[in-house]
Amino acid sequence: MNNSFEITARDSHSAARTGIIHTAHGQVETPVFLPVASQGTVKALSHNLLSNLGAQIILVNSYHLYLRPGLETINKLGGIHTFISWKKAILSDSGGFQIYSLSPLVKVKKEGVEFTSHLDGTKIFLTPEDVIEIQRILGSDIIMPLDYFLPFPAPEEKIKEAVDLTSFWAQRSKQYFLRHNSSQQLWGICQGGIFWNQREKSLEDLMKLDFNGYALGGLGIGEPKSKFLEIVEKTSSYLPQDKPRYLMGIGYLSDIIEAVKRGIDFFDCVLPTRNARNGTLFTSHGKIVIKNKKYKEDSRPLDEACSCYTCRNFSRAYLRHLFERQEISSAILNTIHNLHFYLDIFRKIRQAIQSNSDLDLVIKISENKEEE
Repeated sequence: MNNSFEITARDSHSAARTGIIHTAHGQVETPVFLPVASQGTVKALSHNLLSNLGAQIILVNSYHLYLRPGLETINKLGGIHTFISWKKAILSDSGGFQIYSLSPLVKVKKEGVEFTSHLDGTKIFLTPEDVIEIQRILGSDIIMPLDYFLPFPAPEEKIKEAVDLTSFWAQRSKQYFLRHNSSQQLWGICQGGIFWNQREKSLEDLMKLDFNGYALGGLGIGEPKSKFLEIVEKTSSYLPQDKPRYLMGIGYLSDIIEAVKRGIDFFDCVLPTRNARNGTLFTSHGKIVIKNKKYKEDSRPLDEACSCYTCRNFSRAYLRHLFERQEISSAILNTIHNLHFYLDIFRKIRQAIQSNSDLDLVIKISENKEEE
């Protein structure tokens, strides 16, 4: 699907744009937020709740699904869409983040990555081709190649080695992908840390391979905010206009707004769902830590401006009670609210761009302060 992305509107105040990505399982309007469904489910939500919230696409983790329930099971049951009963688009990540997050259990080699399973200690060696084959069998709409990045800070010579390896793996991944007649899309992942010359080298290598889209990896891991924004802006302006751009793993809304203004189209993060389960809820007036005693007899909804099921039906006092009692419904109702809040922000972002309204005036974010 070479012509899978079309730009539908551009913002005159910034590099923000809206677009449509065409996949085998429907259209995805951008900018878009992908709820994280690593194991084939967004924690605490059924798919009908997720769909009703307006989720257009979800992210699954190919490494974890490869371990459990395994490719044979998923393939036998009709692929990932049928297995999890999700009819909309799916993006699968490659396992590159697990090289970072499971680093004590991982050995990186030129030919691929050796994982020691965190489940039972089994040694698993995956090549770039293996990672593409796993995602090909899963049948996800957008697939990502194996990539490599280092914790921040890291010396430039080590970052260069990671970039060279990521580029080598990207080339092998693309060659393997082209051997199969597939309606899937393969997106490349740019690395390079905070060093622009390394990012530029990574981008040049990837663009020669002509991926369907391009992702920025290895950011949001402790680098200075000024460097983060500089890399996002330079990378976005360097990439071709007619391809979607994906900023991986970034979840703070203030960062997302800044990235949208710099031309980013795709975002994913566990932040809204994980925070919901831990009792931190986002509202138009700031965050609410629902366990706080001041909410014990608070009859108000979480956010008077929110139209989600949770806010339309339940008080802060009741939500605090559920959280304190560790009821399952606490995680469900909190997750409904936080994901609704995020997806609604993205609806407003798209509307603001399409109406050529200033994003800073339309989208006011107060996520880091606690509601007074």
